[in-house]
Amino acid sequence: MIYFYPTGFRAGERGKKRLFLLSVLLLAGLGILSCSGVYYDAMEKIGFPKRDILVDRVEAARDAQSDAQEQFKSALEQFRSVVSVPETKLSEAYDDLEADYEDSRAAARNVSDRIDRVESVSGALFKEWEAELDLYENPELRRISARKLRETKTRYEKMLVSMHRAEKSMAPVLEKFEDNVLFLKHNLNAQAIGSLKGEFSTLEADIDGLIEQMNRSIQASDVFIADLRKAE
Repeated sequence: MIYFYPTGFRAGERGKKRLFLLSVLLLAGLGILSCSGVYYDAMEKIGFPKRDILVDRVEAARDAQSDAQEQFKSALEQFRSVVSVPETKLSEAYDDLEADYEDSRAAARNVSDRIDRVESVSGALFKEWEAELDLYENPELRRISARKLRETKTRYEKMLVSMHRAEKSMAPVLEKFEDNVLFLKHNLNAQAIGSLKGEFSTLEADIDGLIEQMNRSIQASDVFIADLRKAE
């Protein structure tokens, strides 16, 4: 990494670290480092180990799921209001419902993105940990570290399975949601509302199931984060 300092300016260690961090963030923003091992190694040099990045990203994924829960609840309430709205206000209600649908899609994409980021840094972390087992001279210390690696990977994989289940549970809900939004768009009349009332109970059950699955995933994330922090 090359740094350029203004004439007459002598950078201290703190200044160098700041410039290094800015360089890393700039390259990451340009997509040059992306989520590669180069990025994680660079962050580690300025005091951000992979384990801390993993904790941050698991927390972000957990929060994204929590946000998605709230968005799907909001969308369900909007749908509830549409099926009981007077015909004269149907067009306005449709606009609100469509906006909630788009927000739900965005929340679902954010959950998927956060899970991808968790998988990226965990892959780098476990790969490094596995490679460093060969550096031990003391066989007992190596055995202890290997055991901790297996235990951590087991907890992580359990959490990741729960995350992916929650992620997958969003797709069918969004599909049904989209069907009903499209149906309402092309049938803005009382007959359409009558048809949607039957769909509401099905969608409500799906969203309740989605929220329950996300709760399990969030709980698994909290357990994994707590376990990692105990090891610090």
